[in-house]
Amino acid sequence: MESTELKVEMVALHEKRVRKCLSKVKGIERVEVEASLQKVVVTGCVNRSKILKALRRVGLRAEPWSPHNELLSAYATSSLMFNNSYAFF
Repeated sequence: MESTELKVEMVALHEKRVRKCLSKVKGIERVEVEASLQKVVVTGCVNRSKILKALRRVGLRAEPWSPHNELLSAYATSSLMFNNSYAFF
């Protein structure tokens, strides 16, 4: 069994679409979605290209996850918190 991490551009509404799409792919046993990080972890015996193809077929942008994505999402989250917590006007 193998885990595949992907970056999928989505909003919270797309989480259901991601789960439904991947439930139809043979070999997938578990799907974990972290919508705030735009991260999907798929566990099972399936090729990464099959997963990417299935997601793209339903209109979602998907690519393999990289450590660079974690840095970007952490930066975006902290900058949103910073912008919401201070008001100088």
